Amino acid sequence: MYKDRPLTKELLYQELYNRHNGEFFTLKELPYPKQFKDMERALKRVVEAIECKEKIAIVGDYDVDGTVATTIMRELFVTIGYEVEWIIPNRFRDGYGLSKGVVDKLNADLIITVDNGIAAVEAAKVCKERGIDLIITDHHSIPPTVPEAYAIINQKQSSCPFPFKEICGAQIAWYFAVALCRKLNVKVDANELLALASLAIVADIMPLTGINRTMLLAGIAYLKRSKKPFIEAMRLKGIVDDSLSSEKIAFYIAPLINSAGRLKDASIASNMLFSRSLTQAQELLEELTALNNERKAIEKEITAKALKQVNSSDKIAIVWGEDWHEGVIGIVASKVAEHYKVPAIVLSCKDGICKGSGRSYGDCDLYALVAKTREYYLKFGGHKSALGLSLEAEKLPLVKQLLNIEAASMCKEQHHDASILGLLPFDEIDFETLEILEKFEPYGEANPKPKFVAKGVSILECKDVGKNAEHRSYYLKHGNKSYRAIEFRTKDTCSSGDTTDIHYRLSRNNYNGKSYINLTIEHIEHSNS
Repeated sequence: MYKDRPLTKELLYQELYNRHNGEFFTLKELPYPKQFKDMERALKRVVEAIECKEKIAIVGDYDVDGTVATTIMRELFVTIGYEVEWIIPNRFRDGYGLSKGVVDKLNADLIITVDNGIAAVEAAKVCKERGIDLIITDHHSIPPTVPEAYAIINQKQSSCPFPFKEICGAQIAWYFAVALCRKLNVKVDANELLALASLAIVADIMPLTGINRTMLLAGIAYLKRSKKPFIEAMRLKGIVDDSLSSEKIAFYIAPLINSAGRLKDASIASNMLFSRSLTQAQELLEELTALNNERKAIEKEITAKALKQVNSSDKIAIVWGEDWHEGVIGIVASKVAEHYKVPAIVLSCKDGICKGSGRSYGDCDLYALVAKTREYYLKFGGHKSALGLSLEAEKLPLVKQLLNIEAASMCKEQHHDASILGLLPFDEIDFETLEILEKFEPYGEANPKPKFVAKGVSILECKDVGKNAEHRSYYLKHGNKSYRAIEFRTKDTCSSGDTTDIHYRLSRNNYNGKSYINLTIEHIEHSNS
């Protein structure tokens, strides 16, 4: 189902404007760091640690958000000129986030977490017993019991006045870095750090509205002109250019960064982002590329197995396998959720313990749903769109049954495609239409790239293209206008002279100094032949 109404340029503009509730910010209008609960307390403690030459350690997380946040903190302390210890827990050896085992590895008077810690109750007790002050910076949902820490910076605390609740860990790290440099009267390139944070905003699926949109736009603009070694390395490989967008970050850059933590160690990705020379950045980028290719092969195999387990009547897809690779189950959960259009949890089981990752679908608050059976988990944490958990294998069937009952009422089936804005005839397509669409970029979570419907489109020409003829090129006529279009990865048949209804997207293609309007077909339905 979709909005079955004719669109004009005026209606299109208003529809996109309304997504943002009129909230369009400049960088100067961002909320101040002091609006975070405990920010001032945390900053004063770090200043004291620096003045007293205490040992400081940073503890990150192995996903893109945690890796980027860790890198921001590394850049911060290099700018300050103060040496710190840092660690991103290894997914396979250490598990997620701050733990006793991680604390044991550190020689610190003060530990600062980024993108984790809000559920680290036991680790916080260990810190207190050993006289280590703990500053937690995290964006994940607040559990019933929070750690006892020197300071907790998390915008989702009920007592935190920061006005925007859906931000990622790297954004908090950015705020912390900028605020600490101001407090120490140290000059910092806030744009350079914001460029890093922009990668996490996209990768961690933050809503691209409000301050997230503002920060992402600024970050992408800086990435396009940055001379940082990791950007230069990506530019030489054709990953980054003047057409860099949120989509390219999501589909090309984020998977590369993520591959390190998924298959080996996230420090590889942090070191690539932190590279001080082009040679170092290129070497690490090649290693990440190899890891990402390996990840794709493993993911494809497990996805095929996972899809076979799902019952089409499931309200939440919960599947598991013996010793499935823990590094890819989050991606597999995304694939399962997208395929069956329901939230999904994919788990890997070994020695009677199952570790899983969940991904939501549509408007379902996955964290709130899965929290309904919190008493069965050994570990549990996350946010509305994604989470992680572990539990005993023998409890999985019961948890699956209970969550399917809860999901029936908490997560309504998504029959409406919110990204389809209405019927847009070819006569309404021109460069002014493209400019309207470009005005509301970047597109992503909570601001999906618009799709349109055209009915009764005539196929003047169609042919298979691509190395393996897996794509299809069309020449289409609708009303008084004709356009070329592309449909990716299709096995449908078509013939010149057919009439069809299409769901499509619009984009601009710049080539040899000229601009062209691109139509990408998302769905095609033949009316008659």
